Amino acid sequence: MKVVFIPDYRVSMAEMLIPAADVSQQISMAGKEASGTGNMKMALNGALTIGTMDGANVEIREEVGDENIYIFGLDVDGVKRTQAAGYNPYDYYNADPLLKASLDLLLGDEFTPGQPGLLRATYDSLLDGGDPYLCLADFASYVKAHEDMNKQYQDQAGWAKKAILNTALVGKFTSDRSIRDYVNNIWKLESVSR
Repeated sequence: MKVVFIPDYRVSMAEMLIPAADVSQQISMAGKEASGTGNMKMALNGALTIGTMDGANVEIREEVGDENIYIFGLDVDGVKRTQAAGYNPYDYYNADPLLKASLDLLLGDEFTPGQPGLLRATYDSLLDGGDPYLCLADFASYVKAHEDMNKQYQDQAGWAKKAILNTALVGKFTSDRSIRDYVNNIWKLESVSR
C-alpha cells in the first residue's frame, strides 16, 4: 500500500487523485461525524472504503453492503461503553505486542532519520494524553480490516468487481440527485422544459 500526503490539497488536485485511488480510509472515531463528501466522491470513483461506523461510512455501507466495505472498530455505543468503563490506553498498549511496537517506533528515528523523539508528542498524546479518540481501542480491528482488504486486493478480478459495484451502488450520492433534492424539497422549484 502506498500512502500519500499532499501539501496544499485542493479541488484541482482532487480531480486527479480521487479517480486514481483504490482505497478510501475514513478512520474517525464513531460518533465524531468526521467523514463526509470526500469519501462519497472516492466511492463514486470506485475506491473501496475502510473505516469506522461514522459519518458517510454508515450511508455508504447501507448502499454497497458489508462485502464491499471494510468496517472496523467501535461503533457509537461501543465508544460510549468504553469511555464509561474508564478507558485506559495503557491497557491496550500493554496487551498488544504489535501496538506496543508500533507506538515505540515513534520514540526513535525510524520516521524522522537523525531526529529521535521528534514524534514523542504523538506517543504521549495517545498514552499519557488519554487517547481521546480511542485509537488504541480500534487498533487491532483496524489491522484485521487491513489484512482482509490486502488479501482481497490480491484477487484483481474480484477487486475490480467490488470497485465497479461500489461505483454503481452509490449513485444516490451524485450531485445530480443532491441538486434534484434541493430543487424539490428546499427551493420548491418547478422544472422548465426547453
